[in-house]
Amino acid sequence: MTDEPRWLDPAEEQTWITLVAVLFRLPAALDAQLQRDAGISHFEYLILVGLSEAPERTLRMSALALLCEGSLPRLSQAVGRLEKRGWVRRTPDPTDGRYTLAILTDEGRDKIVATAPGHVAEVRRLVFDPMTRAQPGQLREIGARVLRAVDPDGPRPGTRPF
Repeated sequence: MTDEPRWLDPAEEQTWITLVAVLFRLPAALDAQLQRDAGISHFEYLILVGLSEAPERTLRMSALALLCEGSLPRLSQAVGRLEKRGWVRRTPDPTDGRYTLAILTDEGRDKIVATAPGHVAEVRRLVFDPMTRAQPGQLREIGARVLRAVDPDGPRPGTRPF
């Protein structure tokens, strides 16, 4: 005898459908805004932000990949594009040559400073403006609970990665 699956009730099914739509459409909308206004992808933006917030604007590529929730090959391709624009440079880690450091250049810092206001405005427009005053806290708590279920040993909810 097999156990019957715990099917979603109608309300849960509608919640799931809505969540899936948000998971697909919100990143696409954020990417479109960044492409249109700054000529970069959302992933490239996350790389620039991660480096801008790192000590000395420098991270090992492996740490940056974790921070941005991307694979090393994907990160390497994106960093290559950012290098061509002069916003990031790579160098061997002087403490351990097996690793490569990604470093945000002054031009890269200027790019993130110029790009951030438009991105924050779009995040506010798409995510926070439609909510009541209580809902951001509720969304944070719901997100934290889901993250703990997905990755109990992962970073604490509310901390980066993005």
